[in-house]
Amino acid sequence: MNISFPTIIGTGLLFLLIFVSGYWLSKMGKPYSPFPFTIHKLIGLAAGIFLIVTIVQHNQAAPIDSLAVTIIAVTVLIFILTVAAGGLLSAADNGSLSSLSQPIRTAISIVHKIFPYLAVFSTVATLYLLMVH
Repeated sequence: MNISFPTIIGTGLLFLLIFVSGYWLSKMGKPYSPFPFTIHKLIGLAAGIFLIVTIVQHNQAAPIDSLAVTIIAVTVLIFILTVAAGGLLSAADNGSLSSLSQPIRTAISIVHKIFPYLAVFSTVATLYLLMVH
């Protein structure tokens, strides 16, 4: 199974929606309104599920080689760290993690600002490796 053009477009649109909703949230200020915050989380969840389904379907059609498996693992790890950082930021902003020091909050914020770009890069690498496989 080759990665199709609609899959690439769908992935790109989901990432675009994640970034737009994230920027929208950041401009709204804190505390975050529940509706846009939930939309942002659901779009991220949809992107993760979409990519997992794509990878599983590809693997069923043709086994994935070890380089692709490694890149997929890195991509999954980046997704998990991005989601975890977002959750920690949300909890810290709501006062649930008031014991966190300011340097730790800053580090979590930096991770949540940088890792989405790493997620895009690693997802592109994953799709490319699946496409040429």
